[in-house]
Amino acid sequence: MIERFKRWLRIESDSKYSPNSARFKHLGNKLGITILPEHYKIFEKALRHRSIVDNEKFDSFETYERLEFLGDAVLDLIVTEILFEKFPTENEGFLTKLRAKIVRGDTLYHLAQKLDLNNYLEIGDRAAGQGIEFSKSVLSDVYESLIAAIYVTAGYEKAYQFVLNNIETLLNLNEVVNHIDNYKSVLMEYSQSQKLKLPKYTVLSEHGPGHNKTFHVAVFIENEKMGEGSGKSKKQAEQQAARAALEKLEKQTDR
Repeated sequence: MIERFKRWLRIESDSKYSPNSARFKHLGNKLGITILPEHYKIFEKALRHRSIVDNEKFDSFETYERLEFLGDAVLDLIVTEILFEKFPTENEGFLTKLRAKIVRGDTLYHLAQKLDLNNYLEIGDRAAGQGIEFSKSVLSDVYESLIAAIYVTAGYEKAYQFVLNNIETLLNLNEVVNHIDNYKSVLMEYSQSQKLKLPKYTVLSEHGPGHNKTFHVAVFIENEKMGEGSGKSKKQAEQQAARAALEKLEKQTDR
């Protein structure tokens, strides 16, 4: 498979090398890798947002989206291998849940921020000033596209070492292991243990255009409002409401 990508890269590299050698030297130092001049084109793609297509200089396939597709798959395999080695006595369920926590958007966004990837992102003129370079979804996608760029230019082992180094130096793995994701599930288990009615979630309000709504939700237990939360989806708002309810219950227990 890697040979196919190398042949593709040779085609990509037929044109003159990018003059931005300082940019890629700086990026390579930040990522802990060496980016060779013949690979500038692939890393340019990995950092090019789709808004650049507005300039009519590039086609849609010349943005980071194709590389992100590949990087997503490579990242899954790398994280699976890392966790398999780091947790030799844990079962499949534990490894699956932990992998999901690491490869999810929030974690990748955290890694992208630590690496200052927003400083290297290339966006179109019309999108300038809109904060695209700070978007959680964009930066998490760019992180994956860079993994793909490393993979196709330097091979699996280099991509593996890059991800491993990020996990070991930029993440607190113990914190990730112990982080609760599903507050609704924890709140439901609490209600059942106390022989209470199951939590009921009610949308209090929603505002914003159809493509960018914000929902405000409250959670009730035995007709008592226990918490409120907001989010860009009902599920996200419900999770935040459940989290607020758990924090309230914890304070009541500490009294």
